[in-house]
Amino acid sequence: MLWVKSFHIVFIASWFAGLFYLPRIFVNLAMVPPQSIAERDRLLLMAHKLMRFTTILAVPAIVLGLWLWLGYGIGRGSGWMHAKLVVVVLAIGYHHACGRMLAKFVANRNTRSHVWMRWFNEVPVLLLVAAVILVVVKPF
Repeated sequence: MLWVKSFHIVFIASWFAGLFYLPRIFVNLAMVPPQSIAERDRLLLMAHKLMRFTTILAVPAIVLGLWLWLGYGIGRGSGWMHAKLVVVVLAIGYHHACGRMLAKFVANRNTRSHVWMRWFNEVPVLLLVAAVILVVVKPF
């Protein structure tokens, strides 16, 4: 079980690293002047590669978490686990929202400002803090 837990933590940290950085690229994309095509293309390439890599990292993070929960019974029937599962669903939703935003940038249909993107960039920090507190402190 400790091997599964260790790899779960590694993949969660890696997945969230991508979720921390991808919206930062969106901030930069929202600030690119329309005439800066090369800069826009470079940032889109970076965002596309990071989105793909982040998605690949999310899969084992989720699978290993399910293994710990369903296979080893960690947190089964606990209030903190139910709350953590809500946080996981929100993280998956955030990941999906990043993919939709990237598609809007690619299609040149982004309507959000760089200030909005900066606030959006803070969401995964809150999700990670909530998940860690729920798992370590087990407040209920």
